[in-house]
Amino acid sequence: MAKWGAVFIGFILAMTVKIFFSQYEFAGLLIVGFIVGFIAHSGIFGGMWNAALAGALGTIIAAIIFIIMVTFGGSFTGLFGGLTGFTVSGVSSLFVVIGDLVYYGIIMGITGAIGGLISSKR
Repeated sequence: MAKWGAVFIGFILAMTVKIFFSQYEFAGLLIVGFIVGFIAHSGIFGGMWNAALAGALGTIIAAIIFIIMVTFGGSFTGLFGGLTGFTVSGVSSLFVVIGDLVYYGIIMGITGAIGGLISSKR
């Protein structure tokens, strides 16, 4: 079962790493996954599940923000100019989002399991 408090904190931290510390993304995701697993206090599988869920949620929200920015922002040509740009980049962006879902889920899930293991022994 997901502990939404830990997932929300992990989501905020994952987005912070992605936005402000993108050059250290791998190390940041390892740390964030560990923190989420530790906060969850659910053992190995609970920590892994909560951290992977936080990473997936961060990826989905980042993709939604990207779609909104591409569709409505950046140009004064109106709605159709943004939709054309989104349509052109939509297929390639879909593969990037799926890759990020897997990447964030695996990286944060592994360290979330370690954090959950450590917190369950306390």
